Amino acid sequence: MSASILDARNLSKVVPSAEGELIILHDLSLNLGNGDSLAIVGSSGSGKSTLLGLLAGLDLPSAGEVHLAGRALSTLDEDQRARVRAEHVGFVFQSFQLLDNLNALENVMLPLELEGHREARARARQLLDRVGLGQRLSHYPRQLSGGEQQRVAIARAFAAEPDVLFADEPTGNLDSHTGERISDLLFQLNQERGTTLVLVTHDERLAHRCRRLIRLEGGRLVEQVEP
Repeated sequence: MSASILDARNLSKVVPSAEGELIILHDLSLNLGNGDSLAIVGSSGSGKSTLLGLLAGLDLPSAGEVHLAGRALSTLDEDQRARVRAEHVGFVFQSFQLLDNLNALENVMLPLELEGHREARARARQLLDRVGLGQRLSHYPRQLSGGEQQRVAIARAFAAEPDVLFADEPTGNLDSHTGERISDLLFQLNQERGTTLVLVTHDERLAHRCRRLIRLEGGRLVEQVEP
């Protein structure tokens, strides 16, 4: 593992509420290197998704700072943060978020084409073959099972060779057998490509496959497992 790719320092997130200020996340710090893997666990409302959004630059903290690929995200405007994400970040969500009017190949090609990738089609074919969908290129999301849709989403996330992959409950909508296959695929690609993996999950078995783990309660860090 090499230099830091993601560094969060003293992050807090506070939002107004009818009862006054509500602390969503309180004074959390972490540092991840290239190829690292981190599970963020905790009950609903513990701050997991808030932390993920801050680490990915989808939201800004009330206090503290996130450095992603050497960039201080709070110093960037929304367009600049979007550019950092496009260059360095991939996402996998529980709900797959595929475009219904595009087939599997086109869904994976889309981010590559938006970035002007010359070999978008060949790259997308290669990735779909890698996730076991080489014979399903022309199938639309409605023609694919949940596990197949999630594999398309993973291929799309890895298409631009991200430095960091954020996965929010990636097995949450899948049965246990399919979820296990998806988990295996995520960690295989993590190891093969040296992509840093950040998982939000309720699945303790999946969480403990990560090199590192943090547990949140009420927006506070209550457990940290290091190698």
